[in-house]
Amino acid sequence: MPDTSAPSPWRLCVAPMMDWTDRHCRYFHRLLSRHALLYTEMVTTGALLHGDVARHLRFNPEEHPLALQLGGSESADLAHAARLGEQWGYDEINLNCGCPSDRVQRGAFGACLMREPQLVADGVKAMVDATSVPVTVKHRIGIDHEESYGFVRDFVGTVADAGCSVFIAHARNAWLHGLSPKENREVPPLRYDVVARLKQDFPRLTVVLNGGLRDSAAVSAQLDGVDGAMVGREAYHNPWWLAEWDTRFFGAPAVPREREQIEAAMVDYMEREAATHGTHWHAIARHMLGLRNGLPGSRRWRQVWSDHTLRHLGAREVAALARHQAIRPISENTTV
Repeated sequence: MPDTSAPSPWRLCVAPMMDWTDRHCRYFHRLLSRHALLYTEMVTTGALLHGDVARHLRFNPEEHPLALQLGGSESADLAHAARLGEQWGYDEINLNCGCPSDRVQRGAFGACLMREPQLVADGVKAMVDATSVPVTVKHRIGIDHEESYGFVRDFVGTVADAGCSVFIAHARNAWLHGLSPKENREVPPLRYDVVARLKQDFPRLTVVLNGGLRDSAAVSAQLDGVDGAMVGREAYHNPWWLAEWDTRFFGAPAVPREREQIEAAMVDYMEREAATHGTHWHAIARHMLGLRNGLPGSRRWRQVWSDHTLRHLGAREVAALARHQAIRPISENTTV
C-alpha cells in the first residue's frame, strides 16, 4: 500500500481537458483547493513552434502547482516545447499519450503513440535532458481491443527507462476507430485493477489513476492501491467538491470560504482580466456554472451567468442579478 504520510504532489489532480481547463478555469479551481495539481489543456508542439507562445503558455501565478500538457511526437520539438514550459514557470511537463481523437491521430500523437513505446521513450528522454522539472506521461491502459496487461506493462517499462517516473493511467482502453472522444470516455470498460497492478509491478514509480472517479469515497478506495488520483469532468461539473480535497486528501486546512465568497473572488478576477487583457466576463463565467449545483435557485443563477443578452453589463452587475435570482423564494424557483 502506498505511504500517504507525506502526500505525493500527484495525490489529487484535475485532468487536462480541451476547451475547459484554460487559465480562467484553473484560477477558479485554485480558489477551491490550494493543493490539487492542475493541468493545462493539451498544447501541441506545433502551436509553440509556429503560434503565439504567450497566448498558449500565459497563466496566473496563483495557479501553482501547475503542469503543462504537451501533444507531439518529434523529440526535438518536444524538447523545445519543454524548455519553453520551464522558462514560463510550469512545475511539470506532461506528454499526452491518451487522447484518441481523429485530429490528434492525424498529428501522430496522443493514444496512438502507445503503439510506439520507443518513440515515446525518445521524446521523454529529450524532454528530461532539456529541463529540470518532472516529465510525466498520461496514457491509456490499452489500444482498441488489445487488453493484454503485457501491452501497458511494456509501454510503462520502456518509457520509465528513459527517465519518466510518473505515469497517469486512464483506466480504459482507447478505441482509435468507431468511437468519438466522448464515447471513448464512457464505452471502453474501466479496469482499475490494471492500474493497481502497474503500481505493484513498478513500486518505485508514481502511478496515478484516472477515469470514472465521481466522489471522495471512490477516490479514497483507489488510493489504497496507487499514489494518486486524477479527476476530470466531475471536478468541472461539480467544482464545490474540490473544497473538501485539501482536508480529506492532503491533511491540510480547507479553504475557509463559502460559495458566495468564491463567486465574489471570481468577479474581482473578471474585472482584472477585462482591464488587463480585454477578456470578457462571459469567457470566464462559463467555468463556474456548477458552483451552486444542488442549491435552491441554482438553475436561475446559472441562467443569468450564461445569458448572452447580458454581455453589455459589467461582471459585478451580472453577479448582483444572479444573486437576486438565486435567493428568490423557493416557490418561484420551481426547478433547482
